[in-house]
Amino acid sequence: MFENVYDVIVVGAGHAGSEAAAAAANMGSATLLITMNLQNIAQMSCNPAMGGIAKGQIVREIDALGGYSGIVSDTSAIQFKMLNKSKGPAMWSPRVQSDRMRFAEDWRLMLERTPNLDFYQEMVSGLIVENHKVVGVRTSLGLEIRAKSVVLTNGTFLNGLIHIGDKNFGGGRAGERAATGITEQLVQLGFESGRMKTGTPPRVDGRSLDYSKMIVQPGDEVPEKFSYSDVTKPLTHQRDCHMSYTSPLVHDLLREGFDRSPMFNGRIQSTGPRYCPSIEDKINRFATKDRHQLFVEPEGWNTVEVYVNGFSTSLPEDVQFKALRSVEGFEKVKFFRPGYAIEYDYFPPTQLKHTLETKLVRGLFFAGQINGTTGYEEAASQGLMAGINAALQVQERDEFTLKRNEAYIGVLVDDLITKGTEEPYRMFTSRAEYRTLLRQDNADLRLTPKGYELGLVCEKRLKRMEEKHSKAEAFVEFFKDTSVQSQDINPILEVNNSAVVNQSGKLFKIFARPNISMEDIRKIDSVEAYIQGHDLDKETIEQAEIQVKYSGYIDKEKNNAEKLNRLEDLKIPSDFDYSLMKSMSTEARQKLEKIKPRTISQASRISGVSPSDVSVLLVYMGR
Repeated sequence: MFENVYDVIVVGAGHAGSEAAAAAANMGSATLLITMNLQNIAQMSCNPAMGGIAKGQIVREIDALGGYSGIVSDTSAIQFKMLNKSKGPAMWSPRVQSDRMRFAEDWRLMLERTPNLDFYQEMVSGLIVENHKVVGVRTSLGLEIRAKSVVLTNGTFLNGLIHIGDKNFGGGRAGERAATGITEQLVQLGFESGRMKTGTPPRVDGRSLDYSKMIVQPGDEVPEKFSYSDVTKPLTHQRDCHMSYTSPLVHDLLREGFDRSPMFNGRIQSTGPRYCPSIEDKINRFATKDRHQLFVEPEGWNTVEVYVNGFSTSLPEDVQFKALRSVEGFEKVKFFRPGYAIEYDYFPPTQLKHTLETKLVRGLFFAGQINGTTGYEEAASQGLMAGINAALQVQERDEFTLKRNEAYIGVLVDDLITKGTEEPYRMFTSRAEYRTLLRQDNADLRLTPKGYELGLVCEKRLKRMEEKHSKAEAFVEFFKDTSVQSQDINPILEVNNSAVVNQSGKLFKIFARPNISMEDIRKIDSVEAYIQGHDLDKETIEQAEIQVKYSGYIDKEKNNAEKLNRLEDLKIPSDFDYSLMKSMSTEARQKLEKIKPRTISQASRISGVSPSDVSVLLVYMGR
């Protein structure tokens, strides 16, 4: 059945596997995507959404490099929101609510249209390794398929165990069997493995909900889109989400099932995601809180299935049902399926190189939850990088990596391989010390040239990006070179409660003021004339505005990074009291107290200690 040797075999067709297969195939490598069920390609196992804080930046970076996640997010979107618009642009993060069925369908169709890509449905039960080099895979039917490189993207399927109350059964996802054999072989080869946990909330029948008792959560009035390509368009109409709250009664009803909860009775001993805790974990850890938010999210344009975001749980199904019926708007709720927790094997990512190739076996790459991460976006970005490097290795080309100051993807990979992780890793803007540089609006400027060099981005997209860049730079220079008379600018300054000027000055200095917007500055005739005369679009105008208004922050960020590098070997006193640092995150304080690093360099490599936490530490040490 498989007479030829593939360049790349990708095992698993989730978000990581799909991006890995697309990247390798689009780079000209003969690629096989093998998965247990071809009907579940790029399945959204948990929430039906893409993007969010820091995650939206990752999706834009994937798109800028030529990946598919941004395009599919646009074609399957039912709502778009730009989060954190009230904050600075380094925090702006795009997010879409997705049609779950359309998302998976669009991914599959895009993959089927990708040249050099074959598909096969079966479970991979082992690897073929010769002289510390992977040379293929072995399936559950005993087939041996040869390849020059293999990318493992097994998600939660490696010895997956599903928990609902005091019941548990093998499975990689509800309704799907677990994958066996790979973990055991990798351990025999010398790999270190561990167990992690994640969970998901119940899905309910939207027809049984009373939305009049909930708070409406609409999308943006003028929605944008993820992809920089011209193959997608912004939404013209959207579906609303809704929000409700738990209550003390709901919490009491949930506590009644704690003795049957696998989280509290010892059945689950692996670590779950700190920043996406189950509802029972929330009411246990935050016992003084009377209520928690629940986001009621439709699963698509036409389906009545609803995702109850914030109610992730592994409690018995009868407890879930009874408690949820006490939530406002859920009094008559009907379940489609209960929530559950799942435990699965992972491999500490310190066993990987920056390319995501394993150190022990040449040609073998890991991507996604097998590396201890959580989230579609984190998985997809790893899949893209692993697929790229698998193809480059086969083609005997130089490896491809991203630095921390080049992309959130670079931060993610560097964190994983240098710090490792003992709990499911999730990306946040605070993890990136260069986040003012790594904005969602400039991902194309940062990464499209790299995608073009790899052969993943077409020349048309590159030229469009170069035009946007040159126009934005020229617009910034216009502000630096153009003066404005006091009588022309003072009326605008007065309206915005900004100090008036006594003489003419450069527009750049005026525009850099925090309370002067582009809308204000366009009231100056010369500015509006420039915009119209050079046919500047919204993206270019926004890019120039950010460069003007945040130039000082960007310069300061670069200087701080240089100082941090000079202080990397600074010794930390062994009796240092981390509890004094209230401005540091709780996670960082806990881990620093536990590990007690000897130097700043060691502290900065601890998972959960962000660059901003290290800066706080330096301040307390008088540096």
